[in-house]
Amino acid sequence: MIALALPAQDSGEFNPPGIEEMHLPAILPWGVADGFSKQMLLVILSVVIIATFFLLAARKQQLVPGKLQFAGEMAYGFVRNGIAKDIIGGKDFMKYVPLLFSLFFFILVNNIYGAIPVIQLPSFSHVGGAYVLAGIVYVTWIAIGIKKNGLKYFKLATVPSGVPVYILPIVIPIEIISNFLVRPVTHSLRLFATMLAGHLIVMIAGSGIEFLVMQENILLKGTSLLVIAGAVAMYMLEALIMALQAYVFTLLTAIYIEGALHADSH
Repeated sequence: MIALALPAQDSGEFNPPGIEEMHLPAILPWGVADGFSKQMLLVILSVVIIATFFLLAARKQQLVPGKLQFAGEMAYGFVRNGIAKDIIGGKDFMKYVPLLFSLFFFILVNNIYGAIPVIQLPSFSHVGGAYVLAGIVYVTWIAIGIKKNGLKYFKLATVPSGVPVYILPIVIPIEIISNFLVRPVTHSLRLFATMLAGHLIVMIAGSGIEFLVMQENILLKGTSLLVIAGAVAMYMLEALIMALQAYVFTLLTAIYIEGALHADSH
């Protein structure tokens, strides 16, 4: 905030970086409309990292696990027991563990990129990836609801039980908009917006530090220490939010699946 109030590298005033500077030029300009970007490369790399880690962790399945196997089991158990079993419960949760497990670690790794100095680009700071994941989840829970309840699912999802008939003309449109329009949008934008905002704040702080250090005025140079302290605090907060958003996205997915499975009892 101090940096934003200061005078620019070219005109004597500070010019903070914009959103366009977060999305780097294409690495390979052919094959896709927008080329092969750094974010695409990081997404592919995340799949390789996740697959490699869990394959190595599961390679030697010992009764007394080693460190790597223990870490893999703890990671799997967190999603299996802490999300799938607690939210979906019953006999149904196991079949959805692979989806929830994949979502959690895929989002986590792609978010954590933003905390790595050399990479420092969370993949989901670009809205396209968030839309794709939310779209997959959206189609999944609707398909689960139809499979379990048939087309009656849409009635169960939009007509709350126990609501007086004369209020239904007001409630039903609200339920349709909330469940089938707003839900997928907020599911994606929550992930995208937090990654974009956090990364942008860190970029602004970094540019502000560089600007202040280059000033001739000793007082402005000293002010850079305050910006550094704020930047470190924001960096740690962003790292926490990266992990939290992976958890929230996966938790909401489990809640939507549970709602589709037990729509007749809600």
